[in-house]
Amino acid sequence: MLGEFVVSDQFVDRTAGRADTFYDGPETTHVSAAEPFCPDLRRLLVEGARELDLPVRDGGTIVVIQGPRFSTRAESQWFQSAGWQAINMTAYPECHLARELELCYATIAMVTDYDVGVEDQEPVSAAQVVKVFNANNERLRELLLAVIPKIGPQPDDVCARALDAARL
Repeated sequence: MLGEFVVSDQFVDRTAGRADTFYDGPETTHVSAAEPFCPDLRRLLVEGARELDLPVRDGGTIVVIQGPRFSTRAESQWFQSAGWQAINMTAYPECHLARELELCYATIAMVTDYDVGVEDQEPVSAAQVVKVFNANNERLRELLLAVIPKIGPQPDDVCARALDAARL
């Protein structure tokens, strides 16, 4: 649904050429990406959206594409057939870089369009994206202002301990 928020729990990286690590050597560092978004922050965002009666999906995989451009119909069909729920240009590498720094991180995606994956619909345009974003920007602001005060100290979890067994 247009304007709905998606608090993603997974991503698929389809980008190229983006600096995506702080650890280029001399030590090899492999930080787990199994759970790329902080479970605690994700929970707070979903609960906050529900308390405010905002449309929200708890979980979903974002496929991050190299922008700035929209998908072809073939790509959109491929993303759908793979089971990826949202298409995005900005969720990666930020989430992985935050994990390398042992920081809690979560993302909130806003459904601004249906890409070109819905038959008999006009292809997405920048004007359509901006229109939906502007119509829902205040709701996003409301959600953030409600949730940020509820964020406590960083828990001793997967985020805070990402480097414990990552170095070879």
